[in-house]
Amino acid sequence: MSNYPLSYKLSWLPRFLKPSLGGDATGFAPMAATLMAPPPGRTVRLAVVGDISAVANCSAPDCDPAIKALLGSADLVIGNCESPIVDRPSAVFGTWLGTHHAMTQRFLAEALAAVGIEREKLVLSLANNHVLDQGVAGFDGTVAALKRMGVRIIGLAADGPVQAIEAGPLRLGFAAFTLWRNADEALFAGRVSMDSDPAGWRRDGFDLLCAVPHWDWEFRHFPRAETRALARRLAGQGVGLIAGHHAHVLQPVERIGGTVVAYGLGDFLGTALARQPWPGRIGGILVADVSADPATRGVVAAYRLHPFVRLRAGDHERLMAVEGLNRAAKEKVEGRLRAIVP
Repeated sequence: MSNYPLSYKLSWLPRFLKPSLGGDATGFAPMAATLMAPPPGRTVRLAVVGDISAVANCSAPDCDPAIKALLGSADLVIGNCESPIVDRPSAVFGTWLGTHHAMTQRFLAEALAAVGIEREKLVLSLANNHVLDQGVAGFDGTVAALKRMGVRIIGLAADGPVQAIEAGPLRLGFAAFTLWRNADEALFAGRVSMDSDPAGWRRDGFDLLCAVPHWDWEFRHFPRAETRALARRLAGQGVGLIAGHHAHVLQPVERIGGTVVAYGLGDFLGTALARQPWPGRIGGILVADVSADPATRGVVAAYRLHPFVRLRAGDHERLMAVEGLNRAAKEKVEGRLRAIVP
């Protein structure tokens, strides 16, 4: 039913237990860069977070005030809704085991409040492999719940490959798609966007075209050659910002011409087991300041990848900026970051 190759399935557990630093580590960009000097007079700030799930959280997370302030400074926050939103799971055993995702509307609302994300500023992608974990009824319920909450949705096949989102004075185009699915293709078709070919995307009428792909292989810190090739193809077709999900570990940033690519932002709220190995607890928030000046409208003027760590706190997680960790934990995390990002 899924479309994962056998080699991928066999490697899942070893890589989950020990996320890989293997692969091509060349050609990546620093965690932060100023791309326009002097800076534009007016900017729109985008903050992109990783996968959002309730699998590792029975209650809303605790959040470092520094992370809450960072997210509060954004004009628009973009993330991936990895768990269907249902009152009761239909896949009861799989949900208990953690292979099938689910969260309640109340959990999501409390989690957003805890981390300082305003619903009217939030955009969530439903283009991911877990979106049909609770069946078609769960998918429909998720769409309905997000609409009730006032959260904007991207990645629905019915809306076409690119959705328009207003952010301040800018009109942004978001193309969210998944390369992976956990159910039969017939269930995904017509519901979830799987269109990764930018040649057919609408590009006119947007100040900035952004891609939100659910791609690459899980628990690998460096993207595969095929993933980087797709990023080059997206950049070549006018996509100016790419922020990916699905790897569940932090991946590096690349600059392709004027395009900024964050291959994988890890998990924002844990999508795997509660006691996840520590490299999988490092996530990132990509902040991009986009010019709203007439001459450079829609150009990414600066970006910064803000790493953080998800710590265990009873039945939920605590999101902590790296600077707030104790000395031993900070040195451990910074060592992994140096191995991932120049």
